[in-house]
Amino acid sequence: MKITKIRAVQPIAENSPPDWRTSIGQILVIIETDTGLTGYGVGGGGAAGIHVINSMLSELLIGQDPEPIEEHWETMYRSTLAFGQKGIVIMAISGVDLALWDLRGKAAGKPIAELLGGKVGQAIPTYTTVWDEVTPEMAGEHQAFKLHVENCDSVADAVARARKTIGPDRELMIDAWMRWDIPSTLKVAEQIAPYNVGWIEEPIPADDHDGYAELAEKSPIPIAGGEHEFTARGFRQLIDRKLHQVLQPDVCWCGGMTELVKIYEMANAAGLRVCPHRGSELWALHAVAALDLQPLAESGRQWMTWVGGQPAIIDGHIQLGSAPGFGVEIDEANLPLQ
Repeated sequence: MKITKIRAVQPIAENSPPDWRTSIGQILVIIETDTGLTGYGVGGGGAAGIHVINSMLSELLIGQDPEPIEEHWETMYRSTLAFGQKGIVIMAISGVDLALWDLRGKAAGKPIAELLGGKVGQAIPTYTTVWDEVTPEMAGEHQAFKLHVENCDSVADAVARARKTIGPDRELMIDAWMRWDIPSTLKVAEQIAPYNVGWIEEPIPADDHDGYAELAEKSPIPIAGGEHEFTARGFRQLIDRKLHQVLQPDVCWCGGMTELVKIYEMANAAGLRVCPHRGSELWALHAVAALDLQPLAESGRQWMTWVGGQPAIIDGHIQLGSAPGFGVEIDEANLPLQ
């Protein structure tokens, strides 16, 4: 099998506010082969990511056998190393890598989860992010909840109300999205410790490694992060220093499935939890099903409404089907392009 064509397009992301990572940045990568098989992957970087794919990455892969994916990843990474160790270039590589994995699964006639040593069909619990209050109606839709919080002074009350609504047994987390500092984070951690909170997510800027080292040492609540980190090389630093107790790579941004597998292997060996960002989307869900020691899939905004084959969340659980590859279905003729 040979790669004959690589295309990257930017579909409209419905139901999503303008965001460089989603409605502005999500790109679909399409890899065609001489056997008629087509692989699909989602990456990031918007128009800039598309330029990277069209001007560099496609030239490296067209005419090649798609199977040695890990070798292709290293070739793409090294060819862009001078300007692409993190950020948009890695997001573009992620989409290409995922499309290659989709081809690998389709060529083998197996779901990606099975290629990773797992299985499909098991019910995986989901969690959702809530910006205001967890209502009783919401409590019946997911197995865990994350509060998106900003004002440090109101966090403890919000957590107390949420815990009362969902009961004592389900997981409850909070996400500060890099808006706090170390003293405020530690203050909040002490206040919410009695409520069995699973993690505090990205309380300070993602690049403040020394700050995260202090939080990891002093916080009574586990610290989560990694949504804005790139490649297994980048996660190696987080893991070696144990800066986060919960790692949250996004497979569409961090380097694709090739890198996510490495991140899982390193984290599992170090005794750290992995909970991928947007884990209920098909691109990450296969890894959650196959590699996760404590599976929990994040349900986010459904901005990729143009992707078919996405399993529904029922009673707070999601379940992979047996379709080969990622199981995505793309109607290219009706893609809502930018």
